[in-house]
Amino acid sequence: MTRRLREIKEPFAVAPPSGARVRTRLHASDTDFQVLMALGTHLGSLASSDLARRCRAGRCDAEARATSRRERKRLLTATSSSRWAGAITRTSEDSFQLAMRNLIAEARSLQVRTRQIRRRLAIPVGGRRGRLGGYGTSDERFQKQRRLQVLEHRLSLVAARLEEGRLSVCRGGKSLARARHHLDDAGLSDAEWRDHWNAARLFITADGEKGKAWGNETIRFNPDEHSVEIKLPVPLAHLANRPYGRYRLSCPVAFSYRGDEVAAQAASGAVRYDVTFDPAKARWYLHASWKCAVKQPAAIDELRGHPVLGVDVNAGHLAAMVVDKAGNPVGQPITVPLPQSGLTANTRDGHLREAISGLIKTAEHHDCRAIVIENLDFSDAREMGREQTGRRPSRGKRGRTFRRLVSGIGTAKFAGRLIQMASNAGLAVIAVDPAYTSMWGAEHWLGALQEISSDASGHHAAALVIGRRGLKQRARRRERCDSTPAGHGRKRATNSAVWAVPPGQPVGLFEKRTRKPRPDKARGQPHLRQRTRPAEQEPRGDQVTQDRSGPPTKRDSVPLSA
Repeated sequence: MTRRLREIKEPFAVAPPSGARVRTRLHASDTDFQVLMALGTHLGSLASSDLARRCRAGRCDAEARATSRRERKRLLTATSSSRWAGAITRTSEDSFQLAMRNLIAEARSLQVRTRQIRRRLAIPVGGRRGRLGGYGTSDERFQKQRRLQVLEHRLSLVAARLEEGRLSVCRGGKSLARARHHLDDAGLSDAEWRDHWNAARLFITADGEKGKAWGNETIRFNPDEHSVEIKLPVPLAHLANRPYGRYRLSCPVAFSYRGDEVAAQAASGAVRYDVTFDPAKARWYLHASWKCAVKQPAAIDELRGHPVLGVDVNAGHLAAMVVDKAGNPVGQPITVPLPQSGLTANTRDGHLREAISGLIKTAEHHDCRAIVIENLDFSDAREMGREQTGRRPSRGKRGRTFRRLVSGIGTAKFAGRLIQMASNAGLAVIAVDPAYTSMWGAEHWLGALQEISSDASGHHAAALVIGRRGLKQRARRRERCDSTPAGHGRKRATNSAVWAVPPGQPVGLFEKRTRKPRPDKARGQPHLRQRTRPAEQEPRGDQVTQDRSGPPTKRDSVPLSA
């Protein structure tokens, strides 16, 4: 019985990002440092108390949320300002909604795991029911029965919290809070942990206001004067060095990256500013973010008229191949290192941006208009966890290794960062169905690619299939397709064979075949062919005239002239 293949979804062009965010460093003096630290600590304490009040309110409908926010904003305005209070209450609501979504996802994951264990427990040990099999041994079955009880208890607690709307949100992050009890494992001293904790709980955020001077009334960045002014709350008004309770930083401020866009947005629209502090480097940063105009994604038919760059995301590296509009691989296989395990979040993000920058440069060098990636999501694998069955290992050392591998592939972060950076570079992103890309790439393209480059792997073959799928072509290789009619150019590659590159020729994985010249006389009428099978003839004997006594008594053949 053959396994039925699932239907492959059509590729689509990803919509460009709807917002932008730019960061620059603040070279703060000692006085600026003290003022920013006092401001962040004061507003951070107000944000903590407001988040606690929001969590106590629980789940609310739209009207109740508006009433709760209005009351909390009124309480905060007395100790800050109306604009600071609006930013704090908005942030508290966002944190509460994010925690609610995470709790719903945890409940869904527990439900999937308990359902899977019950299904397998209903099958005898070592037995099968269709594609689903029971547990291998009695000991494993017993352990799964115990695990089912634990998961059911956790599910009941989560369901009760969802029904009551009772959430637990930690400002500063639960991972950093837990590291307080494991400082040796975190590699921090008590003083260093305290600095990181205080920095994570600072709050200096001002929402943008359209129609106000430079897009914000609370934190005002003037691109002409390269200055930043901050409206201080009432308890810190004595620290102001400008009229109306404002404090101007003594250092000049400029956005070296996309500064012209920040200036244009500040002059014509709203801009949100965030001030953060990095305790490891003792540096302050200013973040500017705003909403972009809604843009329609590029027409995918237009993108298919140009080369594309197919990218296969793997744990620890990215495999890429340039594919021309006919579906042929161009150039050598590309491998971009992407170390992620055992690194901090900022370091991982830096490696990710560097890898994507390399992909964008490669795409621009080969005149590509789009980068093709898989619409990949490991949500099902993460929900199932160790209860997942099928071809992937689910138990033992191999199962733990596989789950660690899946968790280390940041598909969502890679896709989000790629869409942003590619849009800034004027490139589009095409998402394709990830079904069978590795299998068909290894079957149809791996051997041919390895003849060209010894560094080619199955990941590069998968990247080639991804690129061909973005061009709406089949993964299967087809040689001698140069006689394809012009009307079928979109359905089949014109020359999907991989040919060796002779020395001295441009780098590429294929070359055009030329026909051997033939004389003019060979282009005449074709030779007549017999449609019947010729009779078997004996070799001719002596042709010298001989005396014949009479006609032959037997004829083994019939002359064609008869």
